[in-house]
Order: sequence, then structure tokens, then C-alpha cells
Amino acid sequence: MILPIYVVYLIVASVCTFLLYAIDKRKAKKQRWRISEKTLLCASFFGGAIGGYFAMQSMRHKTKHWYFHAVNITGIVWQIALLAYLIVKNV
Repeated sequence: MILPIYVVYLIVASVCTFLLYAIDKRKAKKQRWRISEKTLLCASFFGGAIGGYFAMQSMRHKTKHWYFHAVNITGIVWQIALLAYLIVKNV
């Protein structure tokens, strides 16, 4: 029962994180108030890493900051590892 909930959580978190990066990119172009890096990094690490990394690559946003790559890749690794664990344990 936990596995489908986790998959839905990852999808929703990734979509929301992608949107956060897109909004921040748009605000950067218009030189307006921005979403904090802490918010973007937390959204990526806590479930939205796939969406965050896809947003970085597709919009070329935050790609010069090594820590955005590190947090998104680390997030992807632990999120997929937990997914694999849940599949193996058949939870």
C-alpha cells in the first residue's frame, strides 16, 4: 500500500519542483523577487529531484552552481533507492 503512495508523492513533488524552478527562472529574467535557493534545494532533495534536475537542464537554470547538481543527483539516488527498496520488500 505504501508503494503507490510513494510513487504518487514523487510525481507530484517533481512536478511542483519543476514549476518552482520555472517560476524562479521567469522571475530572474524579469529581475523580480526570486524563490530562495534553500526552497529550491529542499524541494529537490525531499522528493522533487527528478523534476528539479529536468528543469535545470531544460531551462538552463542554476546549472552553474555545483551544489544544485549535487543536491539533485543525491536526491535522485536516494529517492530511487527507496523506491527499489519498497519494490523488493513488496510494501
